[in-house]
Parts: sequence; C-alpha cells; structure tokens
Amino acid sequence: MNMKYLFTLIAVMIVSAVSAQSFVGRWKTIDDETGKPKSIVEIYKNGDVYEGKILKLFRTPEQDQDPVCDKCEDDDPRYMKKIIGMVIVKDMIYDKDDEVLDDGTILDPKKGEVYDCKIWVEDGELQVRGYVMFLYRTQTWLPFTGEI
Repeated sequence: MNMKYLFTLIAVMIVSAVSAQSFVGRWKTIDDETGKPKSIVEIYKNGDVYEGKILKLFRTPEQDQDPVCDKCEDDDPRYMKKIIGMVIVKDMIYDKDDEVLDDGTILDPKKGEVYDCKIWVEDGELQVRGYVMFLYRTQTWLPFTGEI
C-alpha cells in the first residue's frame, strides 16, 4: 500500500472522528432573548444518537432552585419531573457531510414546548436551533469546564 495513501486515509479518519466528538461535552446555554446563562447541558453519545441533559440551572434566589417541568404536555414522560437531570435533547443524528447533529428534538422546559432541532459547531461554540416548520430560534452554547 502506498504510504502517502495510507497517511491520507488515517488523517481523514481522525478529522471525521474529531468533528463528531466536538459536540460531546458540557455547554453553558445562553438565553437568546436575555443574553444571560440559563443552564449547563451535557451532550453525549447514546448508541447511534446524541442526547443532552441538564446538569445545572442558573436561578435567582427567589426562583425555585429545583423546579419540575409543569409546562410539559401531560402525555410527555418528563411532565412534572425535575428539570435538573432531564434529557432535553433527544435522537440527534450526526450528518458527517454537513457536520451537524440533526433529525432530533429539543425541549424548552420553561415553556414545555418540544421543537425539531439542529446543532452545529461554529468558532468552538454550539449553535442550537429549535424550529417548527420555517420558524426558528438559535441559541449559542459556550464550552463549560467549571465545577457543577
């Protein structure tokens, strides 16, 4: 086997693996309406799909520090469950051609709404888009390495 071909093949495999893994980790979610931190979400791979769960909420002292999803639909298994520890990003599939996570959903526990979701990395930050048909909102999530 040609050494140049082998080296190129290994480089392509490494780049592909690194691209897919760049989603995995802990992210500080930033509210697109207020610009303030909302939570820490961990994105991880679960079998063939990617998921994300809330590890921490940033709350003011007068807010409930351990709220439940009382706005979730009552047929959603997350209804009245604690938001901390809740899986809010589900069934995301890595599209290696576009380098995005797609085809899954994201829950906004504050509103109880579930949206179609698309996630991509831009300048080391996650761009997280929730949408219904042609209407969408995009949040920027920042890498998080602090203590929970």
